[in-house]
Amino acid sequence: MKRITIAIDGPAASGKSTAARAVAERLGYTHLNSGLLYRAITWTALRDGWLSSESDFDEVLAGLDIVLVPTPPTFSVTIDGAWLGREMHSAQVAARVSAVASRPAVRERILVLLQAVERAGVVCDGRDIGTVVFPDAALKVFLVASAVERGRRRVLERNEQPTDENVRMEKELLEARDEIDSSRDIAPLVRSADAIQIDTTVLGPEEVIDAIVALVQERIRT
Repeated sequence: MKRITIAIDGPAASGKSTAARAVAERLGYTHLNSGLLYRAITWTALRDGWLSSESDFDEVLAGLDIVLVPTPPTFSVTIDGAWLGREMHSAQVAARVSAVASRPAVRERILVLLQAVERAGVVCDGRDIGTVVFPDAALKVFLVASAVERGRRRVLERNEQPTDENVRMEKELLEARDEIDSSRDIAPLVRSADAIQIDTTVLGPEEVIDAIVALVQERIRT
């Protein structure tokens, strides 16, 4: 069966990584999460203390050996031979990753890494996949959800009980990140003109997955 490239974009907590991973699993594709690369660089910069050094950042970044390693059904990241995992998902990384991702040198480095991947049979999610990374992807999907619902999801991800207060705080953090991602000069978060938008606010994960798989099957038939 024909294997295509699927690009899934959207703001934080819209469900894109969950959907991309599950769609890839259902179709026997490989999941490529571009956010892991940005998180890996952010975590490394925080660990080694060069995140706040404007003069050294690009030079240190250029010297890093960053590798996307196929570990079916997904990809993993190594930096200077070290495998990175759960440490990339800390609150400290989450708070700084958008600022790191806005740096031209970071986006250029990651673009090269992503575009070197074999694209057939890949589901890639991020914020500029359909517009910059894989603009010729056979299927582009743009997921959205209300800021309140995205805030609630973030609270649940921490295994906390959602309350008006903690959901409000997460909502405000997400809206601030949306502003950074959407207003940056290089590869901003925007919906590609040929992307199909799906609002996940009131949809369960299986409904989102079913909708995307149906779109894939439609593309393969045409």
